[in-house]
Amino acid sequence: MVSIAEYSAKPKYTIKAVSECTGVKPVTLRAWERRYDLIEPDRQDNNYRLYSERDIEIIRWITHRLENDLTISNAVREYRHMRDNGIWPEALPSVLPPEPSKEPKYPPKSYADQLYKALIVHDESNARQIVNVVQSVFDLKIIFFEIFQPCLYEIGDAWYRGEIRIATEHFASSFIRRILMNLKQAFPVYSAAPSLLIGCAPEEFHEIAPLMLSVLLRREGYQVEFLGADLPVDDLVAYAEDVEPDMIILSAGFDWTARPLNTMQASLNRIPSQPKFGFGGRYFNENEAARNELAGVFLGTDLNQAVHNVHKLLD
Repeated sequence: MVSIAEYSAKPKYTIKAVSECTGVKPVTLRAWERRYDLIEPDRQDNNYRLYSERDIEIIRWITHRLENDLTISNAVREYRHMRDNGIWPEALPSVLPPEPSKEPKYPPKSYADQLYKALIVHDESNARQIVNVVQSVFDLKIIFFEIFQPCLYEIGDAWYRGEIRIATEHFASSFIRRILMNLKQAFPVYSAAPSLLIGCAPEEFHEIAPLMLSVLLRREGYQVEFLGADLPVDDLVAYAEDVEPDMIILSAGFDWTARPLNTMQASLNRIPSQPKFGFGGRYFNENEAARNELAGVFLGTDLNQAVHNVHKLLD
């Protein structure tokens, strides 16, 4: 594991960037600074705070301790005790925001093309280098919407045209899926936040879009459990009765995968917690009548709309 001490102490991140990265609201960051003297951000001439990578890792370590049922005062006390004994905590798996001073060498489309070329020849090493570059200069939404999605669409089209094998399409999807799972797990989980179950409708196996939504909502601070492809309705409802989520979100790309969702909201209404039901996916994007007929909440035609609508429903 990497020690927090190995992270740069150079101030360069705004409080907004830190909040987006850690899930801790700016008002809470200021309160921790004021009450517990936990971090000391650099103050600019305009009185704006600038935080370092080390500050971010300290905040993420503290929030992780809060997930273990510690109070903020006890978590800070534990951190102070370690530092008084010359010990730095180990850093959590991290996803830092792009450096403000770092400009991308190419536009997002160029990186999408580069990633496409690497993946269709199964060049995992080159693909990993491309992802490392884009993660250092672009926000997650740009990476998802302008690099990953166009790349995967082009790979799907290439398979449809017979230019690549299905094994190559699976390799590319698996590569992107691993990146997304690592991103999701890098963000902290807040036990007091609204909880969501996200996945795919029965017999639906296209899980990249709902996985991207899971990452974006985890970054927003929600508790998100991604359940993957092909979720039977009855089993999912029974699980929801056990764990009592605030909302369930399912994606469907075809008529036959959307059809079983007709009973979803009614089934959820019969369990005590009555979670909200949200849905989306290509089938509903292309069939306005189907989304109007299905009981539940259509979350929008793209992931940006979905995140916004989840906020409206749960916050």
